[in-house]
Amino acid sequence: MASTLPDHPHTSPDLSSHAAAPHVPAPHVANPHVTAPHTAAPPQQGRGGRVEVHGIDHIPETERRGRARELFSVWAAANVNYLNLVVGGALVLSGLSLPQAFAVVVVGNLFWLGTGLLAISGPAAGAPSEVITRAMYGVRGNRANNAVTGWMISVCYFALNLAAAAVAAFSLVERAGLTPTTPIKVSIVIAIVVVTLTISVYGHAVIVRLYLPITLALAAAFTVVGYAIVRHADFSWTQPEALTGGRLWAAVLAGVTLIASGPLSYTTSADFSRYLPATTSPRAVLGWTALGGFLPSVVVGGLGVLGATAVDMTDPQAALQRILPGWFNPVFLLSLVVGTIAVNALTAYSAGLALQAVGIRIRRTLSVLVDGAVAVALTLYALLVSNFLDTVSNVLQLTVVLLGPSTAIYAVDILLRRNRYDGHALGDESPGSPFWYRAGVNPAGALALAGGVVSAALCVDTLYTGPVAALTGVDLALPVGMTVAAALYALLMRRRA
Repeated sequence: MASTLPDHPHTSPDLSSHAAAPHVPAPHVANPHVTAPHTAAPPQQGRGGRVEVHGIDHIPETERRGRARELFSVWAAANVNYLNLVVGGALVLSGLSLPQAFAVVVVGNLFWLGTGLLAISGPAAGAPSEVITRAMYGVRGNRANNAVTGWMISVCYFALNLAAAAVAAFSLVERAGLTPTTPIKVSIVIAIVVVTLTISVYGHAVIVRLYLPITLALAAAFTVVGYAIVRHADFSWTQPEALTGGRLWAAVLAGVTLIASGPLSYTTSADFSRYLPATTSPRAVLGWTALGGFLPSVVVGGLGVLGATAVDMTDPQAALQRILPGWFNPVFLLSLVVGTIAVNALTAYSAGLALQAVGIRIRRTLSVLVDGAVAVALTLYALLVSNFLDTVSNVLQLTVVLLGPSTAIYAVDILLRRNRYDGHALGDESPGSPFWYRAGVNPAGALALAGGVVSAALCVDTLYTGPVAALTGVDLALPVGMTVAAALYALLMRRRA
């Protein structure tokens, strides 16, 4: 997980007409329900089994198909995963009681509504998020945005999830009687990446077709895990020392930030909805996307919370195997690998589009391979050098400094434009583009993002402690960054009209 700005500052903000200010043209609008005439037969690349030929270019209406409900399995498969178990257990390890941890899991995952909102721009524009954000930052400004909040963060998440899959695969190798030496570990990481990138290279149609059976298989596996956890969980468990006052609020807000970093990382949700017909209900797109992310994340995260009362969740993979049936342990480990492959295929797919949107003239298939190579290097560092749990916590919390404000700006833009985007105009990168603004940069988007990021950085308390966090003892980076960015963008875009 809109209309243009009014011609004159004194008109009512129905945001539906073209702005006429020189050098700062407002985005062009096309009615998403009107299909441009096409005479050519649609290519068959959208069918499963063929490599997707589209990159960041506009998807013609004649090549669009499917229903919004297909988005549920796309997002569900990506969220029935090991990382949600780890994060759920981490909430209890941070000092929260069971009710508090469950509440944090639910509240943090409500940010999937934002992912769903961003996804509705895909069918309207027939373009991926990496292109739609030209409306917010301008043609040139968006290249910088994609380089950081699109490509760099996506590759970091790819590496983080890959590390989780690799650890599970190492255990499988040990069960087979092999010692996971460094060469074997490197080979395993590369093998997982090959499978992941194969899905990403084949692209959208394969993802939509493949992720329903993956969702069902992972749901079955985690049902067994859930049964074992519930059997051994201590529902009367309490923290040895209950948190109160400022310490409690600090833990709660840090937990919400940790959970919310998952849905916030998918500012690219339109990538997976852009092949839907323009007439697809925005409510359906929002609802199925949000539900697909929210439901499994809450269930698996909740299992992680309960698991902390039964086993040592500082090493959940090894600890959970002690309460699972012996025959199921290999299945459990395999499900962890499959789940992280599913989420990483989406991440690599979007990272490939982001690399194209940066301005590098490269085919989507090659850009995906570049992303994979960088992720392998980062993963090997995370596995062989740094502490995995510390890496998870620090990366997830720090990325919200960027992702919170960028999500807020995207959401406000959709609301201001009433989700009306012209995919053809968005694809125009020339100085005559409606999205060229001033020298290729939209000052409103750039200033709003800078203001949101700076505000969040002042309030963050993770790898470093900002001055506001030092004074309050609470990490307010997420709410402050999003609020400042949203308010600035709405104000500056209206003034610009």
